[in-house]
Amino acid sequence: MAKTKFRPLHDRVVVRRVESEEKTKGGIIIPDTAKEKPQEGEIIAVGSGIRDEAGKLVPLDVKAGDRVLFGKWSGTEIKLDGEDLLIMKESDIMGVLG
Repeated sequence: MAKTKFRPLHDRVVVRRVESEEKTKGGIIIPDTAKEKPQEGEIIAVGSGIRDEAGKLVPLDVKAGDRVLFGKWSGTEIKLDGEDLLIMKESDIMGVLG
């Protein structure tokens, strides 16, 4: 995120999709029209966390820079500073890579 400062609220995160390979393992080139949107991304920004029943702030398990896997239909697509990003809840993330 270059110019605009954007901080998601509560348990939301901002994710930049990571583009997948343009070839299959067998060497077949996949045209843009046949590609699915990647389900892997890099976290750009995270919210402060959610509050438990006692009112205590519980921070998120993920942090900016983590590479994550998420569901195919997860999140809301936004355009920020000309870049396509996703905003989703932490619960939409299936796991952290590496």
